[in-house]
Amino acid sequence: MKVNEIPTPFYIVYEDKIRANLDLISDVAARAGVKIIMAFKANALWKTFGILREYGVACTASSLNELRLGNEELCPGQVHTYCPAYTDATIESYLDGSSHITFNSMGQWNRFKDTLREYEARTGRHVSPGLRVNPRCSVIATDLYNPALPGSRFGARADELEAGVPDGIEGLHFHALCESSSYDLEKVLAAFESQFGHLLPHLKWVNMGGGHIMTREGYDTDHLVKVLTDFRKRYPNLEVILEPGSAFMWRTGDLIASVVDIVENDGVSTAITDVSFACHMPDCLEMPYKPAITESLGDDPVPGKPTYRLGGNSCLSGDYVGFWSFDKPLQPGDRLTLEDMNHYTTVKTNMFNGIQHPDIWFCDAKGDCTLLRHFSYDDYKSRMS
Repeated sequence: MKVNEIPTPFYIVYEDKIRANLDLISDVAARAGVKIIMAFKANALWKTFGILREYGVACTASSLNELRLGNEELCPGQVHTYCPAYTDATIESYLDGSSHITFNSMGQWNRFKDTLREYEARTGRHVSPGLRVNPRCSVIATDLYNPALPGSRFGARADELEAGVPDGIEGLHFHALCESSSYDLEKVLAAFESQFGHLLPHLKWVNMGGGHIMTREGYDTDHLVKVLTDFRKRYPNLEVILEPGSAFMWRTGDLIASVVDIVENDGVSTAITDVSFACHMPDCLEMPYKPAITESLGDDPVPGKPTYRLGGNSCLSGDYVGFWSFDKPLQPGDRLTLEDMNHYTTVKTNMFNGIQHPDIWFCDAKGDCTLLRHFSYDDYKSRMS
């Protein structure tokens, strides 16, 4: 089946676009001499992981469900784990499935450091422990996605490590980026080194977190490689790890919707669609951002052209985004392609209102499409009690 034959609404993911991203990421990793692993929080479409396995992609998990998925479907024995708070009930399950485990605070490390030692003595498995630190350098404009805000709950401060690296810690982890440039990384890295650089000769690895949107058009990958190689020259003892989420699936998939009604009110024309921003594209309301629509005349309204706000099909009053202009007036039945709706989108969807969830399709390099997942009433009912 071809894309234009599939009934809306549906997500569509493209093999050739995934491979293009993986080629670029693999090239950066090889040139810089670093390890780049995928964060499940941005992509968990496990039926596409066969492509990632061809490239030897490892992963990072932030929950027991992600950890299990990584071991079952992508990189058994190579899952790096970071969770803001482990508990007595979960810590051993995390250790069983992880190759590396990062603790969010000195309190968490002090609580579980003996558990790690006892676990290794009992099982013979060594899980490399790390500590998340906060370089307190903000380069993100949207507070919702900024882990370096004053009062952040993420990471230990430099003054907590004045006595040196805690005995047993093998790596440091920092994460302060979100769809950021290599120049943002350079700025954060300078802050990280100024506060924690004296500790680095005593460690085995540094994890620079996610937010490295290296597959975005215009990203300076040569500069990224230079920043990373220069860092490695300063600290040749360290393995350097990056764990982007969006970069792996940037512009690899779309959400195809249909117009079902046009509502006119107080001079505003709203095209009601068979998808919901609140349910199927929540980042558009959270970030917020306005997605590109292939059939429109661009991101900005064009004077004199038919212009519409897009409305979702939920009963949330704020389930709309806009405006876009088109060459001709929209009509019920017109199809709209909301671009770049794979990374983060598919993992954040919900079933508010019990609205039918879009199917997920995969388009191979030949242009042939196969259904990955159809959602039904049972999916909605099974989430309730």
